[in-house]
Amino acid sequence: MSAKIKKSSGEPDEFEASVAQELLNLEMTSPELKSSLRDLYITAAKEVECGAGSKAIILYVPFKLLKSFNKIQQRLVRELEKKFSGRHVLIVAQRTILGKSYTRSTKTQGVRPRSRTLTAVQDAILEDIVYPTEIVGKRVRCKVDGKRVLKVYLDGKDQANVEAKTDTFAAVYNKLTNKQVSFYFQ
Repeated sequence: MSAKIKKSSGEPDEFEASVAQELLNLEMTSPELKSSLRDLYITAAKEVECGAGSKAIILYVPFKLLKSFNKIQQRLVRELEKKFSGRHVLIVAQRTILGKSYTRSTKTQGVRPRSRTLTAVQDAILEDIVYPTEIVGKRVRCKVDGKRVLKVYLDGKDQANVEAKTDTFAAVYNKLTNKQVSFYFQ
């Protein structure tokens, strides 16, 4: 059992174990990532179809460790994409959504935190998916047939690095939130 994956319930499946093993191998072999990866672990890993036969890997990390992962994300993603033969790797924090009927215990009073609402979590997932690029604007386009498409404007300075991945971003966001999204650069 690898120390690089800690699931709250159940055992990791074969794919999650292979991702955890790769993280462990990176920690052992890569001198620049060794100290950064020592205390980091994932909670789950998922493989998602992105259309046109391509696949993406989503790594779920604990919310508290997201900042640490973000510091090394570019190097880590580059190494993992090499290992998993060109599949795009995305890091998303494991977040909790509390329903409208949420009631607190008798000890603590108050309403549910804004960060636990459905829309806040979905916005945060979008931020995680496009990291390290910044979102500079969002528009919601309502079509005549009632469909809604979220137009997301990304920072133009990262266009060269990110442009190839925008289809993957859209497919993964659709898979996680069931919302249509299209990306543009500004």
